Amino acid sequence: MAPPSDASQPRLAAGCRWGGSEEDRVILFPEGAIKLQGTGRQVLERCDGQRTFGEIIAELQKQFGAAGPAKIRDDISQFLEQLQRKRIVDY
Repeated sequence: MAPPSDASQPRLAAGCRWGGSEEDRVILFPEGAIKLQGTGRQVLERCDGQRTFGEIIAELQKQFGAAGPAKIRDDISQFLEQLQRKRIVDY
């Protein structure tokens, strides 16, 4: 699967939704659930189908300025590719 482009608008795939409490948020999908914490949760909370991949990267680069911009982009791209293969995220 191809990595997201800067113009891609990542969102939860059809059949997937947020569940759990505010402290213990999970993504519910037909085959199960994934508990999200930390950076993964911050990335997916921004995947609303409105923001572009480029905008999400820019927001997270401001937040995690100590990490290199290329590393942030690569890590988030790989994360979203994995979730797309599992049919949890579309872009």
